[in-house]
Amino acid sequence: MDELGIIHKIQKALKRSVDDISASMISGGVDNMEKYKYLLGQAIAYQLTLQEISNLLNNKEQKDEQGTVIDFGNNKN
Repeated sequence: MDELGIIHKIQKALKRSVDDISASMISGGVDNMEKYKYLLGQAIAYQLTLQEISNLLNNKEQKDEQGTVIDFGNNKN
């Protein structure tokens, strides 16, 4: 299995975990505030991990020398 296949399986597992937590919280599976905070923390951690994986897969930084930055130089008149 290639690297992208492994990454996609990890993403799928994380999304499933977030969905399970959401379903548990919505269906009333939380009986105290401590458990609610724990599940919420888990869901946030999974979402942050998914976002970081997405950011790494979609490199948004420009690596070429061309772009929208205008070079005015260091000319002082």
